[in-house]
Amino acid sequence: MSSHDPLGDFLTTLRNALHAQKDTCPTQWSRLRSEVARILKEEGYIANFEEKTTDAGLRELVVTLKYVDGAPAITGLQRHSRPGRRLYYGHQEIPRVLGGLGVAILTTSKGLLKDAEARKQKVGGELLCKVW
Repeated sequence: MSSHDPLGDFLTTLRNALHAQKDTCPTQWSRLRSEVARILKEEGYIANFEEKTTDAGLRELVVTLKYVDGAPAITGLQRHSRPGRRLYYGHQEIPRVLGGLGVAILTTSKGLLKDAEARKQKVGGELLCKVW
């Protein structure tokens, strides 16, 4: 089934797997999804992720979810900019997630960056999602 919002589907798949208390979450591979998973791992929201090839020859991304005392490490995932409404911010206008406790993921001219890195490098971009 084709999707018009691959990142939104990825976030929804993660959210559903967390609510169902799954250990792993397999999803289709894309460079964007892989980079988002890398940032989530750096920030400690997921335990691990890896690329695998299915029997049909398709690449998939398998995310190992993280739980702290039985509760998901990710409390909330929110898609911010979407295909029907793109939202761009300059480096001074990037919103803080829960006063700096969460992380916002942006796509910039320097690749996918966390909000703090984008402010530090003084680059703005499209705010893809917020995680807390």
